[in-house]
Amino acid sequence: MARAATTADTFNAVAEPRRRQILDELMAGERSVGDLVGALGLAQPQVSKHLRVLREVGAVEVRDEGRQRVYRVNGAALKPIHDWVKRYERTWSQRFELLDDVLEELKEQEK
Repeated sequence: MARAATTADTFNAVAEPRRRQILDELMAGERSVGDLVGALGLAQPQVSKHLRVLREVGAVEVRDEGRQRVYRVNGAALKPIHDWVKRYERTWSQRFELLDDVLEELKEQEK
């Protein structure tokens, strides 16, 4: 089965680890391409390519500040990912509670 284009939706765009790193950097605040290049240790064309993909799905927004382009996270575009992951939170919590119970039983058996 062919993989969907990375610009098809936010899920596909953030599937790439470098794009997630860019989003992590932008969570601290607005950054220029040059700042991102320095922080990530990537070449400028690579950073620009990833920013273009993130911009096309709406995950980042850009504005001009003098001769620089400054990027920031668009949280609203990431909400579908949050909503999808949140559905699994209850399951994870229940499983961790069960694991805690098993660990407590094992501790009691050792005594």
